[in-house]
Amino acid sequence: MKNTRAFVMIGISILIALVAVVLASRWIAEQANLSTNKVAVAAVDINLGTRVTPEMLRLADWPAGSVPAGTFTDLKLLDTRVARVSLLRGEPLMESKLAPEGATGGLSAVVADGKRAMTVRVNDVIGVAGFALPGNFVDILVSTQDEATKNGNKDLNISKLVLERILVLAVAQEAGRDETKPKVVSAVTLEVSPEQAEKLDLARSVGQLSLVLRNQIDLKPTQTGGATKQSLLYTTAVAPVTPTPAPQKVVVIVKAKKPAVKVARLLPEEQCQQVITGTGYVTHCY
Repeated sequence: MKNTRAFVMIGISILIALVAVVLASRWIAEQANLSTNKVAVAAVDINLGTRVTPEMLRLADWPAGSVPAGTFTDLKLLDTRVARVSLLRGEPLMESKLAPEGATGGLSAVVADGKRAMTVRVNDVIGVAGFALPGNFVDILVSTQDEATKNGNKDLNISKLVLERILVLAVAQEAGRDETKPKVVSAVTLEVSPEQAEKLDLARSVGQLSLVLRNQIDLKPTQTGGATKQSLLYTTAVAPVTPTPAPQKVVVIVKAKKPAVKVARLLPEEQCQQVITGTGYVTHCY
C-alpha cells in the first residue's frame, strides 16, 4: 500500500516537471522569434559639443517594437554630426540629441535656436559655491542703486531679481553635464535670449551680480519689487520734522468811533439850535 502511494507521487511529480519543461521551451522559442532591428548606439562616452565619428559608434540589436523615434540604422549618416547632449556608452543616438546638419563642434552647437551664449565673471559666493553646473537653471540678482528715488534722506541701495530660469551652458571651459561635484570657477557661461543678454550686460555694469540656483522643474515666474534697506529692516521712511514757528501776538487796534453829530431842527421862536453830542444834547440859542 505504501509503495503504491509512493509511485503515484513520483508519477505526479514527473508529469508536473514535463509540463514545466514544455511551457519553458515555448516561452524561450517565442523570445527567440522576436524581431530586432539594428540601431546606432554610442560605443564610448561622448561629451556634448563633440563631432561624432564612426569609431565612436556601433550597431546594436534593439527590439523592433520599442525602437525610439529618431534613431539611426546607418553609421555613415552620423559622420561629422555634433552631439548636443552628453551620451553614455550604449545609449542610442537620436536626431533630438544632435545639432543640425552642418553645425561645427564646440559650445556654439549646443546653443538653442534664437539663443545666445554669454559669459559672466563669478566667484565662490556668486557662483553658488560651485553648485551651478552645466545643465542647471539659475536666477540672476543685481545689487545696485536705485536712481529713480533720489532723496537725501533715503538709502538708494537695492537688490533686484532681473533674470529667471537661465540655463548654465558651461563653467569655466567645461561643458559636461554628467558630473555632480561642485566646482568653484571664475566664469560661468549662460544661455540667454538677445533681450536677456542686454539686461545681463547692463546689470553687470551697474552693480554686482549673484546667481541663485533654481529647481529644475520650477517653471513659475516670480515678480518682486526688489529689496531695500528699509524693507530689509521692516522700517518705513521717516519724513523730516519741520519746526513749527512760535505763534505771533496779534495786536488789534480798535479805533474809537467819532461821535456822530446830528443837527436838530431850528426853533424859529427862540432862535435856538440843538446839537446832539456824545455827552447829550447841547442847545445853542441866539
